[in-house]
Amino acid sequence: MDAPFYQAQGNEVSLFEQAWSHGMPVLIKGPTGCGKTRFVQHMAHRLKLPLYTVACHDDLSAADLVGRHLIGADGTWWQDGPLTRAVREGGICYLDEVVEARQDTAVVLHPLADDRRELFIERTGEALRAPPGFMLVVSYNPGYQNLLKGMKPSTRQRFVALRFDYPAASEEERIVANEAQVEASLAARVVKLGQALRRLDQHDLEEVASTRLLIFAARMIRAGMSPREACLACLAEPLSDDRQTVAALMEVVDVHFG
Repeated sequence: MDAPFYQAQGNEVSLFEQAWSHGMPVLIKGPTGCGKTRFVQHMAHRLKLPLYTVACHDDLSAADLVGRHLIGADGTWWQDGPLTRAVREGGICYLDEVVEARQDTAVVLHPLADDRRELFIERTGEALRAPPGFMLVVSYNPGYQNLLKGMKPSTRQRFVALRFDYPAASEEERIVANEAQVEASLAARVVKLGQALRRLDQHDLEEVASTRLLIFAARMIRAGMSPREACLACLAEPLSDDRQTVAALMEVVDVHFG
């Protein structure tokens, strides 16, 4: 399979490779839709490693990561979780939005994220030593953090950290053109609109227009939808539920595609 397309913004590729070669876990922080997950997919392909991705949520427990005993017609058996499979195979375990997971997951991650590189499975009595190929990668959006949901310093300081942001205009144009398979001129117009929408901080938007949403809009336009309809469905409506705010966003759209 072809490598997932990723437009590097700095030295993140070499930093990731160095972290992997030295057995260091990586923390990626950045806003939604800026390319964190795509970057991890790209690096897994580049390093020829299996990738186990876990979308973290409020109910995600340590058992969901490590595994559990299951009961069936033939009796009871143990089933590895994604973290355990990654350790056994020597692959990448990627925990997306890790701060959403329950706090008990940190107990499992700490021995893997320091010099021990071990996974303790209490229910089976196993202590798995991670092979050289194994890598723990976590990500989160700093904009969503609060006192109740944040990464503890004792966890944070076990990781090599990379900060992601939305790309510069020229790089974002190449990303939109490649991902949406549109001409450079259309990609440039969509990116210019996206940058204008990101400056509308007076509307108290929880999130600004992500690169992902710009790609969605460009794809819809390529498929034959009018630019205004595409931008309403792919940009304005996903950014706000408030009708007045959506109308204000569409005024900006009309300036660029009117």
